[in-house]
Amino acid sequence: MNIPQLIQRAVAYDRGDARRIQHFLKVYTYADLIGRLEQLPAETQEILTVAAVLHDIGIHAAEEKYGSPSGKYQELEGPAIAKEILDQMQCPPALTERVCWLIAHHHTYTSVDGADYQILLEADFLVNAYEDSLDKKAITTFRDKIFRTKSGIDLLNTTFALS
Repeated sequence: MNIPQLIQRAVAYDRGDARRIQHFLKVYTYADLIGRLEQLPAETQEILTVAAVLHDIGIHAAEEKYGSPSGKYQELEGPAIAKEILDQMQCPPALTERVCWLIAHHHTYTSVDGADYQILLEADFLVNAYEDSLDKKAITTFRDKIFRTKSGIDLLNTTFALS
């Protein structure tokens, strides 16, 4: 998968929405870093990074269709848009299927079924915690309930100076 080309397409899709472009680029960076630190197999790392780039691709459709950027609406609208982009890039069907599944669940914190899913949740939260100015108590609570990777926990603790 050509990640730079995918990023170009995602930026073009979100044209004019610098805040959301910055968001997915930060989530991609954290996801890529955590995946590498956790030494994911190459195939899982690829799925993770593609999903991180596209995880919020449905936000504009959610706002248009439901009048809300809510996570549940992003999960509903994002997979079809991601599939279209990935099909245009001639991605293997198995990669497309897993990426779309991750997008359809990236605001669902139960039944995490793989390292790609876990790290996507952690990377998205690392960015959201800062962007939403969460207090340390909220960050610590989320960490204790959701974070599982050593690298994700270490990054969160260091970034937000948690004990």
